[in-house]
Amino acid sequence: MTEHFRNIVRILNTDIDGNRKVFIALKKIRGIGFIFSNAICNHFDIDKNMKIGNLTEDNIKNIEMLVENPAPLPIWLLNRRKDFDTGKDIHVTTSKLRLSFESDIKKLKKTKSYRGLRHAWGLPVRGQRTRGNFRRGKSVGVTKKATKIAQAAAGKPAKPTKPAKTEKGAKK
Repeated sequence: MTEHFRNIVRILNTDIDGNRKVFIALKKIRGIGFIFSNAICNHFDIDKNMKIGNLTEDNIKNIEMLVENPAPLPIWLLNRRKDFDTGKDIHVTTSKLRLSFESDIKKLKKTKSYRGLRHAWGLPVRGQRTRGNFRRGKSVGVTKKATKIAQAAAGKPAKPTKPAKTEKGAKK
């Protein structure tokens, strides 16, 4: 096997370093994660610690075929179950994954759903609070003392402050 070693292996339009272990190297492909990589190795009985540069052309073609058509794998491993457009369970990788992600966000924005509006406004989508985090580029939540001073220096009238509270029974 060492005579067939390749320094760079190309799988699904992704160049992978041949010195990496198969299990780790498959995770470099966009859309293939820890569990899916493990399932590929188990399906073809490939040693996970073997270098990916030692794989034969047949092994690489089999891996590509399995990723493009993952029918033998369980449905819960797929990253796009019940696709909105086709209604099928598919696994999307590489540039198709990025395009489907962008089209999903555009669809949310077009329907003006809550998530779509949050995407359009550049705010967090999944219910996080915005008072302390996500403060870059926009003013959300509490204004800081430095901005109040800057507004006062610019000549903008500051909001009137409340008079100091006095204790009950104290004479003015």
